[in-house]
Amino acid sequence: MIDPTNVLPYRVTDRNLALELVRVTEAAAIASDRWTGRGLKNDADGAAVQAMRAAFDTVAIDGVVTIGEGEMDEAPMLYIGEKVGSGGPAMDIAVDPLEGTNLCAKSLPNAITVVALAERGKFLHAPDIYMEKIVVGPDLPDDVVNLDSSIEENLRNLAKAKNRDVSDLVLCTLDRERHEELIARARQAGARVQLLSDGDVAAAIATCIDGGGVDLYAGSGGAPEGVLAAAAIRCMNGQMQGRLLFEDDAQRERAREMADGKDPTRLLGLHDMAAGHVLFSATGVTTGSLLRGVERISPTRAKTHSIVMRSKSGTVRYIESHHDFSLKTNRPS
Repeated sequence: MIDPTNVLPYRVTDRNLALELVRVTEAAAIASDRWTGRGLKNDADGAAVQAMRAAFDTVAIDGVVTIGEGEMDEAPMLYIGEKVGSGGPAMDIAVDPLEGTNLCAKSLPNAITVVALAERGKFLHAPDIYMEKIVVGPDLPDDVVNLDSSIEENLRNLAKAKNRDVSDLVLCTLDRERHEELIARARQAGARVQLLSDGDVAAAIATCIDGGGVDLYAGSGGAPEGVLAAAAIRCMNGQMQGRLLFEDDAQRERAREMADGKDPTRLLGLHDMAAGHVLFSATGVTTGSLLRGVERISPTRAKTHSIVMRSKSGTVRYIESHHDFSLKTNRPS
């Protein structure tokens, strides 16, 4: 018989933490929503950062930011190495207070606020450089795609695993000049290509969601966003590989300093980027394929839509929250 005194406290704390994360991403989403469509991406991001940082003060963790807004001398808060939380289990924190600042500024789909937690030392320490990524969803053979394989081979293998034609597959990637060859070759192979202006975390997650409309995410984007995506993909039992890309020796040296003696150019699997037990939360700012955006019901009331996940249980929850600001003091959630 299981002794509940050995299990219950951890489980309750862990489950409560998952819900506390939703409050953090909700606060950032509500704050940045006030800047939606105003063309001021830095103001929107700044509002999200301040709200998220304040919300962390009430979360019962001993947290250290490992993926954040930049180095200490580049960001006033949520910088790499900053300690947050009100005390509790030692956790690493990965944040993107506003994933898709341009999307928010232009009122385009898929702007979200994102937080992930892992046990101390379990997140890849990724500098703010590019990462090459490839992502597919769950229930597929191991290594069905590989970052070192051609896009044609990956599409063929994925189509075979899904018992579909390549022409049925949708590849999603950022609409960037550096992806022109990838896009042309995928189309020549017969796949359809969905282009993003910004925001590849939501696109990576879409590969793992029924009705997400994406079979394969590929291409290069931010390394910090890669770690956040890896945390979500871990929770959803998908597959992901990554590799850091360097523009100069300074970036390579910075990555080497953060790599704990490992080769910074190595092929990264999911557990290299987000190991151990992982929690993930995101709240929609603008409505997109993953989440609905913040809905302003009245000057004092709003509705938010979030997703929260735990790798330990594989549970994915969608949470709709109704906020009455007239009853709140100091913070919006």
